[in-house]
This record gives sequence, C-alpha cells and structure tokens, in this order.
Amino acid sequence: MVVNAAAFIASLDGAAPAPGLNAPLEGLWWAAKGDWDQAHRIVQDDNSRDAAWVHAYLHRVEGDLGNAGYWYRQAGQPAAKDSLEAEWERIAATLLGSTT
Repeated sequence: MVVNAAAFIASLDGAAPAPGLNAPLEGLWWAAKGDWDQAHRIVQDDNSRDAAWVHAYLHRVEGDLGNAGYWYRQAGQPAAKDSLEAEWERIAATLLGSTT
C-alpha cells in the first residue's frame, strides 16, 4: 500500500495503481494517468466525502463546472479556483495524510 505522497507520485510510473488504495486515491491515480473515464467510474460508486471531492475535481477537469459545484458541496469543500495541478496535489496530500 502507498503510505506517503512521494510513493504515490512514484507509483504513477506504473501501469496500475498500488494494491490497497481506497477508491478516492485510486480515482485520483487514474486521473493523473489521463484516464478520466476509469477515474470517474471508480469514484462515482463511492459515497464518501473524499470520493465526492475527487468527483468534483474530475468534473472540473472535464469543464463541467456546474456538476463540479454539486460534488464540491457533497464533499464539503469549497470550489477550487487554483490550477488543476495544484488542486490534484492538494487532494492527494490531504487524502494521503488521512491514510497514513
């Protein structure tokens, strides 16, 4: 299992996410790999606030800001205003901090 941000980022060189990741982290991993559909499939079936946050990010990536806004509210997070890259890093750091 990935236990820190450095290992999570290093795992992006692989063909699949590390085993044992929760759905939000796995979705974020697939998003970083550019597979929006796979990321979306994973988080849409998880009812957690963390999954909702990743779901919001994915709809922001897609350009669907209205849908993203709904998911930010479900996650209890403010709508992101910074770059997609900065948001990805913030989500990853937060989720990894809660799983170590």
